[in-house]
Amino acid sequence: MEGIRVYKKPRLKSPYLIVAWPGMGEVAIKAATYLIEKLAAIEFAEIPPKDFFYLTGSNVVDGILRLPELPKNKFYFWKNKTGKNDLIIFASDSQPDLEQAEEYCERIINLAKAYKVKTVIGFAAMPQPIDHNQPPNVWLTATSPQLIAGLKKLGLQVLSEGQISGLNGLFLGLAKREGLDGLCLLGEIPLYTIQIENPRASLILLESLCKIINLRIDFTGLIEQTHGVEEQINKLLDFLKAGGPSSPAPINEEEIEKIKKSLSQLTRLPQSVKEKIESLFVDAKTDISKAHQLKAELDKWNVYREYEDRFLDLFKKSRDTNN
Repeated sequence: MEGIRVYKKPRLKSPYLIVAWPGMGEVAIKAATYLIEKLAAIEFAEIPPKDFFYLTGSNVVDGILRLPELPKNKFYFWKNKTGKNDLIIFASDSQPDLEQAEEYCERIINLAKAYKVKTVIGFAAMPQPIDHNQPPNVWLTATSPQLIAGLKKLGLQVLSEGQISGLNGLFLGLAKREGLDGLCLLGEIPLYTIQIENPRASLILLESLCKIINLRIDFTGLIEQTHGVEEQINKLLDFLKAGGPSSPAPINEEEIEKIKKSLSQLTRLPQSVKEKIESLFVDAKTDISKAHQLKAELDKWNVYREYEDRFLDLFKKSRDTNN
């Protein structure tokens, strides 16, 4: 199969394809990796990372500098013992640059067509003005009205207008163009936690998936992770509300809301996002017209202030060059 390294050739019955990569709250990739683990799905193919990814720096651990590994892009399969639909799960450690994303998606779709996949399923996060303790909803969009009509009875919210940006939206659009049915399940996450791992959203996505494809798995581990993350956020908010060890007085509820909005500043960006931002900075240095794309990415992840000086320097250097 061109562009894909195949280790095994499983015989699968009417498989669904599930795809996931890192993104906001690590919602999609956590759902997929948890599913792979609980089903004991078997790795059988991969997209060679050198075709789409490149090294951008080195890691330092205990003072020692090492080159990192390129992102893994693996296919797994699971055979359904009930004799119904099997599964193919594609999980990637990173998203490629959008300039190469179409070819990347086409390779995944080509494997899906080789195994006679009829329906592809994607996961995504949906930032909403909700609290981290509030039960989130799952939203749905699909490639046809018939698919939506069949899934409405599961209590999913239909995303009737809007846009699914990046690889999630592109993949499903390309799958539809190639004649496949597709649907995207979007789990709500609080606006102020887009950089914080959100196992609760991953959990509700998997619960919805299990209803759609009639699957059963044990969610105990994901539930425990959910409680752990929410407990840590609550502890941080309680600490800050009390004023901390050096504050003269407790802060008020309005300040708590500001803290919530800035919580993402205290957490890490996914590595793939950091690399994309750095790539956009490189592009904008040589073509200032691309600065708007960089600004949109910084705003999306609520990190503009962190990069503000570098961003403004782009325009200063552009003016100096023109003069």
